[in-house]
Amino acid sequence: MAKAARAAQAWRAYREVARPGSPGIGARLRAIPRLLSGVMNGTYPGMGKGRLAMMGLGVLYMLSPVDVIPEFLLLAGVVDDFGVFLWLMTSLLGESGRYVDWERRRIPATLS
Repeated sequence: MAKAARAAQAWRAYREVARPGSPGIGARLRAIPRLLSGVMNGTYPGMGKGRLAMMGLGVLYMLSPVDVIPEFLLLAGVVDDFGVFLWLMTSLLGESGRYVDWERRRIPATLS
């Protein structure tokens, strides 16, 4: 992923979190376990198990000693892991924000 594309992705994630009325970063991070549970047991319709599997593969890629670009190539080897990390974090923050919004819309409906 090019440097400009990573910067644009990080900027979009920041704008989403900073948008007025949008769930804050703390609410999004606290929602991640509930989001994962909701996807796994099928109660959250906003994200499929395939996307969750892709995120899991991203985590495995970052933890794996086997890389597309090995770390001994110094900067290039770290950049690929950082690109995966940035994609994973923006995906998780975006999806957890949508999950919090979904919860907020759903809770009043269950109270009435």
